[in-house]
Amino acid sequence: MYLDAAKKQEIFEKYGKSNSDTGSAEAQIALFSYRISHLTEHMKLNRKDYSTERALTMLVGKRRRLLDYLKAKDIERYRAIIKTLGLRK
Repeated sequence: MYLDAAKKQEIFEKYGKSNSDTGSAEAQIALFSYRISHLTEHMKLNRKDYSTERALTMLVGKRRRLLDYLKAKDIERYRAIIKTLGLRK
């Protein structure tokens, strides 16, 4: 599997407050971004995989809602995660 427990811990440790911080918005956004990039690569190879396309669309929506929440709650944390992940240009 492309996302094992060790990779999740690494993402949570890098973007969360600690390696067991799985609930913070930054950690969840980072995890969604990793999954989105993986599914995007899959879709480039398998254009007719509609179930994966739907899952990708749903993940993008979840990430968008979390980013909107973070933007409304704390604009500095929002700007930091955007800059760190390189989501905007």
